[in-house]
Amino acid sequence: MASSTALFFHSTAAAFCKPTGGSSSSRRLVSGRVVCQAAESEATLSRRLALTVLIGAAAVGSKVSPADAAYGEAANIFGKPKTNTEFSPYAGEGFKLSIPSKWSPSGEVEYPGQVLRYEDNFDSTTNVTVTITPTDKKSIADYGSPEQFLSQVDYLLGKQAYSGKTDSEGGFGSGLVASANILESSIPEVGGKQYYTLSVLTRTADGTEGGRHQLLTATVSDGKLYICKAQAGDKRWFKGARQFVETAASSFSLA
Repeated sequence: MASSTALFFHSTAAAFCKPTGGSSSSRRLVSGRVVCQAAESEATLSRRLALTVLIGAAAVGSKVSPADAAYGEAANIFGKPKTNTEFSPYAGEGFKLSIPSKWSPSGEVEYPGQVLRYEDNFDSTTNVTVTITPTDKKSIADYGSPEQFLSQVDYLLGKQAYSGKTDSEGGFGSGLVASANILESSIPEVGGKQYYTLSVLTRTADGTEGGRHQLLTATVSDGKLYICKAQAGDKRWFKGARQFVETAASSFSLA
């Protein structure tokens, strides 16, 4: 009888210590008694489960801040939109354009009808000008092709001051000490208005700066001819001035 009772007690205790659900337990026999050790109580599991739920809710409720960056992009730690500080917008009388921030206004007047001139702080050859002159043309196309238009405003490229006989080297014709070559021209349309754009490389016999890159953007509106000309010496053009000259010229349009 004692043996059967002991056997019954041992079997019952073993069944009681059997792991259930996510809990684990161990059992050992000490002096004829079964001792059960629970690895984790239900209270501990309940606390861990509650903590997991709270963390999940916080993750769902959080928002991506402006400082977060996509892969391969720099993070904006201040959370403000990035702005282009290399150029400043300029609004003139009937026109607008972007001017390099490091260029300053100049009082020098080179051409008839000049209303604006900005130049590089370290090199006055690198500059942008805007001229507005009366015209009887209804549109820029009335001047003919872009090349024909340029021949009518070639004073913008500079006149040859020397007059005499010479056979200088450098590819100039007899009696000439300067040349102008059209590198590119186009006829874009902006806001329903036709424009002429030209890229011209001018050279002189003295070889100063290796020549000058001159970009012209022109259009006609309300009996006025608008011309924006931006330029830089050939050497500075390839040392970084190109982007500033091109942006200034291409940003020009009627307001």
